[in-house]
Amino acid sequence: MHIHPVILCGGSGTRLWPMSRGGYPKQYLKLTGEHSLVQQTALRLGGITNISAPIVVTNNDQRFLVAEQFRQIGVPASAIVLEPVSRNTAAAIAVAALLALRDSPEALLLVLPSDHVIAGEAAFVKATEAAAQIAQQGYLVTFGITPTEPHTGYGYIRAGAQLGDAANTFAVDSFVEKPDVVTAQSFLDGGEHYWNSGMFMLKASTYMDELRSYQPEIALQAELSLEGAEQDNDFLRLNAQAFAASPDISVDHAVMEKTRRAAVVTVSDLGWNDIGSWTALADIAELDPQNNALIGDVLTDSVTGSYIRAEHRLVAAIGLDNVVIVETADAVLVAHRDKAQDVKKIVARLNELGRHESITHRRVVRPWGSYEGIDSGDRFQVKRIIVSPGAQLSLQMHHHRAEHWIVVKGTALVTNGDKEIMLTENQSTYIPLGVTHRLLNPGKIPLELIEVQSGAYLGEDDIVRFQDTYGRVPNKV
Repeated sequence: MHIHPVILCGGSGTRLWPMSRGGYPKQYLKLTGEHSLVQQTALRLGGITNISAPIVVTNNDQRFLVAEQFRQIGVPASAIVLEPVSRNTAAAIAVAALLALRDSPEALLLVLPSDHVIAGEAAFVKATEAAAQIAQQGYLVTFGITPTEPHTGYGYIRAGAQLGDAANTFAVDSFVEKPDVVTAQSFLDGGEHYWNSGMFMLKASTYMDELRSYQPEIALQAELSLEGAEQDNDFLRLNAQAFAASPDISVDHAVMEKTRRAAVVTVSDLGWNDIGSWTALADIAELDPQNNALIGDVLTDSVTGSYIRAEHRLVAAIGLDNVVIVETADAVLVAHRDKAQDVKKIVARLNELGRHESITHRRVVRPWGSYEGIDSGDRFQVKRIIVSPGAQLSLQMHHHRAEHWIVVKGTALVTNGDKEIMLTENQSTYIPLGVTHRLLNPGKIPLELIEVQSGAYLGEDDIVRFQDTYGRVPNKV
């Protein structure tokens, strides 16, 4: 028995705006500890025996985020698969199943969302082992969470007959869509329904057999997209035409709700939460005597039952009850806890207005490091740039702006026209408009510099790229 973890991490996570954004969604954020949610997901696998390196499924825009976060924790991925378009979980799992079958015809898949919290790691390992035993018998196993409240934001699984001697393993009687509160309460009272966690243990061959029976087009296009895939450094790029032809449908709707092989392992002590809103995050946070979760530089007076998070500056609150306040460098959310789910309406408004705050933070992550806007005005812009050790920006030039670089930490090797110069702390250089240039960090510590741009147009799309370590096309940063 060999288990191939499949970590799905291509989501956008807009329900936790303003921290989670389209270009930097919640799975890459450190919301509940020193590691991001996707890092926690990967590290959690360490307690499972007979486990392979994970197959990671993401998209092109998030590929460097995934690679860097796995590098930071020292967990190698067996493959980082890039979906050219989103086609939901059935197709993503199909591609992972086909990859695992290349390794072994008996391969098991442990399918995990990358943005969930699991506090009970020992319970997770135990449930995984139980699910693997059932999956080897040809069952498609999902993990059901014992409900603690009549939650209307989760789908439910109704357990049927017990399978074998395991007291927590059942055939699936039915899947239930998100219920109203009365129905959810009846589920809680009845004791036969469990929250659908979105985690699965599947024999890869069984899953593909069932997929070919119920959704043959998904199976076909997954095979074609993998046959036409191209290896791009650390990434496996699926064939765009084939993958786009796949139906857009979840694994639940495609297979689990139709198959006669569905089983559920129920778990009561997993400490599971899908963090679907700021309220959900508040529910698992450490509380003070006033039932507040206060994170960062926060001062309060006469505040109760609230979640207040300061990421960049002091946040002071007075005379409030049951609110959510989340501060970031360029946006602040203030909401009643009962309305925290409606943050998606604000994100929709931002998208309608064409504002960047729904997509990017003031600090923007790049494969070589990051940059952050500090100040801007008419014909100028100031940025703080951090380049990782050994990393370099592309060899490029700009038609509309000149740049001044001042090193504040580390060492920079600068290509400036036909010259190469080495800069250290407190040294600077000037890049005239239209001159080919490049920035490289040859040192062993991060390079930090201040960049002052001046010119008629300062957009990030004013880049003519001649060479790039990361395979980016000329108009992408």
